[in-house]
Amino acid sequence: QVHLVESGGGLVQAGGSLRLSCAASGRTFSSYTMGWFRQAPGKEREFVGAISGSGVSTYYSESVKGRFTISRDNAKNTVYLQMSSLKPEDAAVYYCGAGRRVLATLTWAEYEEYDYWGQGTQVTVSS
Repeated sequence: QVHLVESGGGLVQAGGSLRLSCAASGRTFSSYTMGWFRQAPGKEREFVGAISGSGVSTYYSESVKGRFTISRDNAKNTVYLQMSSLKPEDAAVYYCGAGRRVLATLTWAEYEEYDYWGQGTQVTVSS
């Protein structure tokens, strides 16, 4: 069982930056690929990015590539999402997920394949 808690959301102006954190419980954190997804009102949950258990490999959606960076600290059981050059269309509830098999099955962008989810943190971007 993995319990995930996101934090760091808030209101930011367009062009600004924000860093989200996702703290995980459990002693097997490094065995999970961690993914960030977001969901805006009336829309489906959208892949943002993912990072392998070791932190060596990262994957991003085209919409955030070059602006967002995922990292993790396995000693602290935490994954981060550094968001820069934020746009109004980035506004959403951001969720982190933990998936044990998503890399092996090449499904890191599919939220149905993740095993555990946090409660989400709201990001609002003003224009």
